[in-house]
Amino acid sequence: MKFVTSLLNRRAFVALAAASMLAGAMHSAPASAADVTIPIIVKDTTSFYWQIVLAGARKAGKDLGINVPELGAQAETDVNGQISILENAVAGNPAAVVIAPTEAKALGKPIDEAASKVKVIGIDSGADSKAFTSFLTTDNVQGGRVAADGLAAAIGAANGGKVEGKVALITALPGAGSLEQRAQGFKEQLKAKYPGLELIADKYADGQATTGLNIATDLITANPDLKGIFASNLIMAQGVGQAIAENSLAGKVGLIGFDSDEKLIKFLNDGVISGLVVQDPYRMGYDGIKTALAASKGEKVEANVDTGANLVTKDNMKDPKIDALLNPKLN
Repeated sequence: MKFVTSLLNRRAFVALAAASMLAGAMHSAPASAADVTIPIIVKDTTSFYWQIVLAGARKAGKDLGINVPELGAQAETDVNGQISILENAVAGNPAAVVIAPTEAKALGKPIDEAASKVKVIGIDSGADSKAFTSFLTTDNVQGGRVAADGLAAAIGAANGGKVEGKVALITALPGAGSLEQRAQGFKEQLKAKYPGLELIADKYADGQATTGLNIATDLITANPDLKGIFASNLIMAQGVGQAIAENSLAGKVGLIGFDSDEKLIKFLNDGVISGLVVQDPYRMGYDGIKTALAASKGEKVEANVDTGANLVTKDNMKDPKIDALLNPKLN
């Protein structure tokens, strides 16, 4: 009887040891690509710009064979909503997270906390955090300079070569890193290159196109000699473009917008908008996911990547490179 008991004990020990070794092997085996999840969190899932970013991320997920949940609030003004989305995403133990912070100061600490648990890749806009493993964005200061050059060219073309007169800047929201940088570049370029252009208004809106329309209408009414406006994001360009159109000022008041959609492209064709500074949001989404996957594997990635910006006018909008930026594939 003792022999049988001893034999059973030895068998139990061997079985337990084998199970332990198998569990260890399973734990140490790398997960397949299909098991990898990297969520992307944008500022606003409804606008055309962010839909392009998500399309790029979606394509990267398909190409790399990984899961890419597409997350974001319903409006760029919902800062607390984005913070909650980030916290919930990190709680799901993803391989990494890609995020476009809605507001620099508010997202700083949440990104620091997220990065203590998972690799965080930033896209589009910065935050008050040094915890990003990599950051992919347009050089927004340079984008603002490009806008100033475009507005100066439009004003010169409409005024016999004279680059002079009153101009205005309208920013969608205060505190958004990318928008503040565009404003910085625009104002720096005016001061450095165009002393004849006087910045008479530097206005903030509330993220709504109708507010951009009302601000522009008030500026036009108060300054009948206004020569140009820089509307530094897509929503503001929609509202300001509407104001230019309603007041029959196409070709008289130059307008430079930022980013593009069908409405802005039509404004460009109709001469309501003089030019658009267009980023590469598709690349931002695609390369954001690709970089996040590499970082999650411990591979070395670039700390900062400039995804580029181009001035689009009616004259160059049919160029193949520009056309691809204006008409990205969303599926």
